[in-house]
Amino acid sequence: MPLIRIDVLEGRSTSELQALCDQIHLAMVEAFGVPLRDRYQLVHQHRADTIYVEDTGLGYARSTAVVVISVTSRPRPREAKVRFYRLVSDRLQRYCGVAAEDTVISITTNQDEDWSFGLGRAQFLTGELSVGHAAR
Repeated sequence: MPLIRIDVLEGRSTSELQALCDQIHLAMVEAFGVPLRDRYQLVHQHRADTIYVEDTGLGYARSTAVVVISVTSRPRPREAKVRFYRLVSDRLQRYCGVAAEDTVISITTNQDEDWSFGLGRAQFLTGELSVGHAAR
């Protein structure tokens, strides 16, 4: 938790996908203070004719290296979200060769009752995971 969905165009190697996932996770650890092993990521690869990412009128030139990151998380401070955006963009550019213009991020917030980590239980509600656990 947070749950991260990473959407990319087909064609990246396994090591490239692993690097994307690793750098996004490290940014999450740094910006949101989640534990290192608090990692939930799903990678979805799309054919070129099934993903459309334009620039909302900002004038960005998107490439085939575009990465769309969707984060579902408990509430986070605004400053942490802005830091996360910057860290992800910087890390993907530095370590994965993804231009800043090709990094798109969206965060959706949910609550404690919206999570089950297995066994049919809501661990934040049962006390198996503390509120402070996900804030670290």
